[in-house]
Parts: sequence; structure tokens; C-alpha cells
Amino acid sequence: MHKDIDRELLVVAIDGPAGVGKSTVAQGVAKHFGLTLLDTGAIYRTLALLAQREAIAWDDDVGLAQLAVDLPIRFTWQGTVNRVFAGDSEVTSDIRMPEISEGASQVSQYPRVRDALLELQRDFGVRGAVVAEGRDIGTVVFPDASVKVFLEAQLEVRAGRRHAQLIAQGKTIALQDVITAEKKRDGRDTGRETAPLRAADGAVAIDTGVLNAEQVVEQVIALCQSVLDRGR
Repeated sequence: MHKDIDRELLVVAIDGPAGVGKSTVAQGVAKHFGLTLLDTGAIYRTLALLAQREAIAWDDDVGLAQLAVDLPIRFTWQGTVNRVFAGDSEVTSDIRMPEISEGASQVSQYPRVRDALLELQRDFGVRGAVVAEGRDIGTVVFPDASVKVFLEAQLEVRAGRRHAQLIAQGKTIALQDVITAEKKRDGRDTGRETAPLRAADGAVAIDTGVLNAEQVVEQVIALCQSVLDRGR
């Protein structure tokens, strides 16, 4: 971590579809500069998980919005893991289950839900010194972010990565099923009326399909350092 920089200058917005490596890149940048890491995807995943546990349907936008208003979520670093808690219960692993990923995509399409969670997300960045990743960070949550990045990669590349993760977790699933699920998610994320997935104005696009994670992290770090050097 650089000790001689004004970290408060940095609000880093990292957007992109599922499977482009947003979490890995955000984690690398946050650790390099000693910034808070805001995983907005984890927020929607946690909402979907709690809704499931409380028997609130993922298409019940009113019930979901009520649950979202006081969502008891917090993040805690442990080694290289950004642990996620809902109240006193850790949900880091639970929210990464495939069905919860699907639920997160469903609940995130409702304007009431997004509005309810917007202030929660902005509270994390009100003092600066934050790296946030998601699908509407640069367009809606932090439109004035000092650094905006849009990560992208071909569908087959992203699905292949997700498939490998699931296999490593002991799941049995066909690659084609993952491709189908990712394509469906892409359509929902880019086609929703509220805060659709798109590159923010001024965002730097990086193709993570042709670079490894370390190379992408280095590019984003360079963008951040450029901002710091300009004294913004």
C-alpha cells in the first residue's frame, strides 16, 4: 500500500457483466491502495438469500424493497477474503450458490429494490477511499467517481470461468447450461428499465478475456495513480 497518497481522493467504480473478474480486480486495487472494498453484487445476493429464508418471492418487489431498506449487511477482510455478514451470520459462501446468483439477478431488476439499496451503497463511498464493483456503479451509484472502469469479455470466456469455479466447488453442471444461464443474465441486466448494464460516460473499457487478472489490476492501478498524480 502507498503510504504517501491521499486515499480520500479515490472512488473507483468497476462495472461489467458476470464473469469478467470484477471482484478479483476490485480486490487487487483495494488492497494495493488500502481502500474499502464495496461488493454491490454481494448486497443483491444477500438480499436474495434473506428473501429466500423469509419466504419472500424474488418477484415480490414490494416485499423485497421492505427487506432491503434495513438490510443488515457488513463486510470484513480476513486474509484475501472479503467476508460478508447478514447481521451476526456469515453468508460469504451461501450467497455464491448458483441459485442465489440467479435470485440476485432477478431481484436487482426492480426499481423499488434498487432505490432502497442506493443510499446503502452510497453510504459506503461518502468519505471516499473506496473501490466499488457491480453493474451500475459508474452510471448510478457513483457517477462522479474519480476512476471508472468497464470490464468486458466474450460470453464463452466468462461462462468458461464460471463453469470452472463451479466444478472446483464440487458442483456437477454442463458448460452449455452455464452459457445459457449467463446469456439469460446478460439479457436481463442490459434490458432492464432501471439502471441497465452499460459503460458509464468516461469509463475505460478493458477486455479481461485477453489479459490475466494481474495485468488488469495493473491497468486499473495505473489509472488510479494518474488521478492521484493530478491531485484530484
